[in-house]
Amino acid sequence: MGNNGVFLVPFESFTLRVIASNGMGWEHGAVSLPNRCPNGREMCCIKDVFWDAEDVVIQYHPAKREYVNRHEHCLYLWWPMGIKIPTPPKELVG
Repeated sequence: MGNNGVFLVPFESFTLRVIASNGMGWEHGAVSLPNRCPNGREMCCIKDVFWDAEDVVIQYHPAKREYVNRHEHCLYLWWPMGIKIPTPPKELVG
C-alpha cells in the first residue's frame, strides 16, 4: 500500500528484509537479517532501492535514554519528508 509494506530485497547470495513506512512526516526503512545486523554496503543498497540518488537519508544513533531495541539484528534509515537535511562539507566526509 503506497510506500508502506514488507519487502524482500535480493543482495548478493541472500535476501535483506525491509519494513518500509511513511507517516508523521518521515519515511522509514527497517533493515534486518536473521543472524546479524546489516553492514554498510547492505544499508547503501536499501537506500538506493527506496530513495533517489540525491536524497540524504539518516541512520540515527539516539541518546541512551531514547534508545529502543525491538530487533537485535535490525538497523533503520530515516528521511524527513520535505525537509533538507544539513550535511557536513564534502571535504570532511570520506
